[in-house]
Amino acid sequence: MGPFASRRAVLAGGAASAVLPFLRAPRARAATPGVLTFGLSSFPPSIQPWANTGTAAATVKLMIYRGLTSYAEDGSLRGELAESWQTVGTTGWEFKLRDARFQNGEKVTSADVKWTIEQIAAERSTAYFRAEMQKVERVETPDDRTVRIIMANPVATLPVWMASYHLPIISRNSPRGSFVGAGPFVLKAQERGVSLELEGYEGFHRPGLPKLKRIRAIAYADENLRVAALRAGDVDLIEYVPWQAMDAITADQNLKLDTVDGAFMFLVFNGSRPPFNDARVRRAVAHAVRREDLVRAAFFGRGSPLMQLPVAESSAYYNAEFKEGWRYDPELSKRLLAEAGHANGISCSLLSTAQYGMHKDTAEVVQQHLAAVGIRAELNLPDWATRVQIGNRGQYDLAVMGTAADSNDPDGIANFIDGSLAPSYVRSYGLKIDRITELLAAGRAEFDQGKRREIYREMERVAIEQAPIAGLTWRSQGYAMRRQVTGFRNLPGALTFYSGLTFETADLA
Repeated sequence: MGPFASRRAVLAGGAASAVLPFLRAPRARAATPGVLTFGLSSFPPSIQPWANTGTAAATVKLMIYRGLTSYAEDGSLRGELAESWQTVGTTGWEFKLRDARFQNGEKVTSADVKWTIEQIAAERSTAYFRAEMQKVERVETPDDRTVRIIMANPVATLPVWMASYHLPIISRNSPRGSFVGAGPFVLKAQERGVSLELEGYEGFHRPGLPKLKRIRAIAYADENLRVAALRAGDVDLIEYVPWQAMDAITADQNLKLDTVDGAFMFLVFNGSRPPFNDARVRRAVAHAVRREDLVRAAFFGRGSPLMQLPVAESSAYYNAEFKEGWRYDPELSKRLLAEAGHANGISCSLLSTAQYGMHKDTAEVVQQHLAAVGIRAELNLPDWATRVQIGNRGQYDLAVMGTAADSNDPDGIANFIDGSLAPSYVRSYGLKIDRITELLAAGRAEFDQGKRREIYREMERVAIEQAPIAGLTWRSQGYAMRRQVTGFRNLPGALTFYSGLTFETADLA
């Protein structure tokens, strides 16, 4: 362990020990049957159904809204508002809707699906899936329970898209400025920046669910206070368990820890201006970082280096030949900078956030490693909501990101590397690599798995050369809860941030 990693570990350990007096004195909170208190990692900047404002917001959205499809506990795609689907011709998909109702009591119909797609694709829409929905040629509604989505080109992954927490179906009769969903919980009240109150919806389409009467979601931006609240019995379940606390939670007989590896850290670039519009400079960054230090300093060993695109080794689409595509090679970094005309190095800004310790720690390690090859990066560490805004506007040079793919399909990483999509903080700003966009489109249109494998292998080869992002680390992502909590599951792999789906089966024993 390098001196920097040791210092970070000591500091983080000190932060954790600072709350130990509180952790050793659990208080008895009067339990209310059927009411679960959930510790959020941040108050959602917005819970607008089609916008991406981070994973805490996504978790809340999964309580309130539902799409045509979703995921079962084992990660398999399942029907949600649609009970079945099949291809129609070469470019269409037909979905048969189940008997489901929105939270205003009205039935979910094909007209609502059509309206939802039209809103997302609209000219002034800021929806995360706007570009994808603009590729819909038409939506047919032959009857209330049948909807046909005809694409301009074949899209093998449309049912997977429809499972995204950014693509819920909303009632076309929603009052202006609000959104009526068909999820298991209804948002009843919120105290801005503090908490949200949700109530179980009795008209939910899965019989006997939700099991809980209410959920109270409280934001604990300080990760140590979030753990302390769980240990003290103030909350029943927390997300984003800080890595330095995982061992202590595992050892606590009153608690249980549920972790999966699927989330990852990476760097994004501002490709709209020099110097990061040059692939050689982006590659210089990718080869400058010693990722083992990141795993130790930011994740206390609970992770692994990521030197290629974030496709899991267990995936049929994993390419072992690129395992060290962005290996640590500081001399190569210096040569690439010199080739790009920056032999004396460069100065730039490095955006991250202080609200999540892992983001801040990652940024500090990256800053140190970049300095060693002549890239002088000045840190900008605002709160999470501000970091999202800055990222969406492209007001940075280089930025730390951390999330999980949109699905376990290789198309699930398109949102991080396809520069033809609308600006978003999750991908590099203004960085369009036409060949990557073409190959992603080809993979999306191909139904033969063998041919898809070859397409995505070529796409990754181009990505290693062009560095639309720079992979850093895989990380263990955890939820922790009191032993009395049942039915809540951390979904596998890239789907960890879809775990909010299982609030419908969660209960307090």
